[in-house]
Amino acid sequence: MKKTNKVLLLGLCAVLLVAASVLGTVAYLTSSDSVTNTFTVGSVAITLDEQDVDNSTEGADRDQANAYKLMPGHTYTKDPIVHVASTSEDCYLFVKVTNEIIDIEDENSVAAQMADKGWIAVDAVNGVYVYTTDRANPAVVSANANVPVFETFTIAGSVTNETLAEYENKTITVTAYAIQADGFQNKTASEIWNMAKFDTAGN
Repeated sequence: MKKTNKVLLLGLCAVLLVAASVLGTVAYLTSSDSVTNTFTVGSVAITLDEQDVDNSTEGADRDQANAYKLMPGHTYTKDPIVHVASTSEDCYLFVKVTNEIIDIEDENSVAAQMADKGWIAVDAVNGVYVYTTDRANPAVVSANANVPVFETFTIAGSVTNETLAEYENKTITVTAYAIQADGFQNKTASEIWNMAKFDTAGN
């Protein structure tokens, strides 16, 4: 009996060994795949310039600074334009204008020209304007856009020499700002401006 059991046990072990060998060589149908994401970084890029009227930059048509000799009744070319770079994402445009000769301008003032070109004052932010196309909501501006701010300024003909002398070395300073349009849909100009946290120190 013991011999028979031993033979059966050995036979069973042999069968298990064969089965294990067979199962070890079975190939299963499998598949795999992967996705690799490569990220680039978007950017918003603008420049601001104006016509070179005093030839302070030799050979240049556009400049970032001009000097003027003020005279009553005279109109001066000053045409700041915001240029959105070809690589820029869609953006909203703002300008801050510090006009130290506002009190001696004629009726075709810098502010009036800006309104005609779609720039409206941002609520509760002194001297800051947002670009619009409907005179109400911030406009989305795309790459390669050139957006004029104003074109000239004119000294009123009624200004006396004495008054004019008080404006020696006064300036009109225009600073442009841009923020990505994505993520700011349906926001007001003041909300966008405050969320952007622009550094306006010194302007």
